Amino acid sequence: MSSVAEPKTSRVLVAGASGYAGALAAVLIDKHPHLELSGVTSRSYTGQRLDELFPHHRVAMELEELDLDRHTDGVDAAIVAYPHGAAAQTVAALRERGLKVIDLSADFRLRDQAVYEEWYVPHTAPELLDGAVYGLPERYRDELRGADLVANPGCFPTAAILALAPLAGHLSDAVIDAKTGVSGAGRAATDKTHFVSVTENVTPYGVGRHRHMPEIDQELAAAGATGFVSAFTPHLLPLDQGELLSCYATLREPVDVHGLFEAAYADEPFVELVDRAPGVRDVRGTNLCRLFVHVDARTQKVFVFAAIDNLWKGTSSQAIQNLNLMLGYEETTGIL
Repeated sequence: MSSVAEPKTSRVLVAGASGYAGALAAVLIDKHPHLELSGVTSRSYTGQRLDELFPHHRVAMELEELDLDRHTDGVDAAIVAYPHGAAAQTVAALRERGLKVIDLSADFRLRDQAVYEEWYVPHTAPELLDGAVYGLPERYRDELRGADLVANPGCFPTAAILALAPLAGHLSDAVIDAKTGVSGAGRAATDKTHFVSVTENVTPYGVGRHRHMPEIDQELAAAGATGFVSAFTPHLLPLDQGELLSCYATLREPVDVHGLFEAAYADEPFVELVDRAPGVRDVRGTNLCRLFVHVDARTQKVFVFAAIDNLWKGTSSQAIQNLNLMLGYEETTGIL
């Protein structure tokens, strides 16, 4: 009687595990049947246990200062959950030690160094840009299999690209109106994210120059859009997590819109086409993107509504989806 060998266990480090995204990545790795959480590091909470910082995650591991030699010994992969500009050098050091790396920052998402530096900061590891794979599995699954460096997408671009990529070759223009919970701004409190500022309020931000704009433009161009520049504005809502994008697209010519979406997502395990507009609770705590498509006869526009959990499909569970592909596991393992 033959038996099927169990997949090899891979050891994974989370650098920057004291932030919302890093902490969630750590708990998903800790619960994954084929991954072992080898260590969790923090630049601000050294010596504190992760389950003290985030009791609901129940990961009883002490946060340590990153020691590249010690924390990479016998480790297969790492998730780097640092802010943009701070991640690139750590990513480069981990790659030098042979680890596969998923970067949750924006440091490797934009393929053009000049565009990155226009919107962010001077790049400290530009030599790695050409080898980085953009981590949206629905668009780059084949490239992600066995990849060494993956740039995890931003949460808004994840939803926007899934919402508009099937239409990309036919787009004339699109307005993207986004709503998001406060966790998308990270753990550091500011005047804008203070409870008193957020509660019973809705506020637009990044008007005319949000850093996710060039990422959306880049990926829709890669999907076939020509001459497209995103009109994108996010709004902060008094929610802890969750994200809803309302996209209003003008097409160059009539097409079978529903047919395009069905062809694009019929076999996608984490994209759901539904027959009513979704809300953020529909997808909370999941790796799902829920899409509702409406062809509006009155305005001759296509309305696409996309709901994701910004901490899950928008960040951490998508990182695990990518890690599964990079390491050769079933894509849905640990997040379905």
